This record gives sequence, C-alpha cells and structure tokens, in this order.
Amino acid sequence: MDERTWEVVEQLRDWLDAKSGVSGDLATVLRVLKISEEAGEVAEAVLGAMRANPRKGASHTWEDVQKELCDVTVTALIALASITPDARMVFEEYLRRIADRSLT
Repeated sequence: MDERTWEVVEQLRDWLDAKSGVSGDLATVLRVLKISEEAGEVAEAVLGAMRANPRKGASHTWEDVQKELCDVTVTALIALASITPDARMVFEEYLRRIADRSLT
C-alpha cells in the first residue's frame, strides 16, 4: 500500500477519535469488535451471491462481496492504527513474513 492509503487510514482513525462517544481502551476494543461485524456482512453477501438461502434467493452480488471485503480491510487497518502508531510498519513487516514463508 502506498503512503496515501496510510494517510487516509490515519485520518479516518482521527475522525473516529473525534466523533466517537467513547475513548481509550473501550474505543479500541470496539474497533476490533467491528471487524467481526464487518466479516459477518461478508458472509451474508457470499451466501446471497451464491443463492444459499432459498427464501432470499440472489440477495447479493459478487460486487457486494467485494465491497464488504473492503469494509473488513479498512476496518482492520483502522483498528491496527488505533493500537500502534507504527501500523504501516507492523502491517508491511507481517505481510513480508507471510510472503517469505509462503512464496519461497
């Protein structure tokens, strides 16, 4: 990810800090829990795209799944930025470790 992406993540974190009715550890915990909520929305979209619920039929598209996956990603990056000022470094080092382990 480029520098601008991380700038936006930090701006969104700061916006949440300013607008949230909670702060400190509670705000951090809620941001981490929000990832689970967003992941549930991905699951719902996949089930809808696959017509897995006969009562609902095709309630979602694969484009909806893409959007929900982006929501999970952004939410996770904001949560990471909420628990460390070095979120970019932490993420990039972790991604490198995964790549080194998996792609070599």
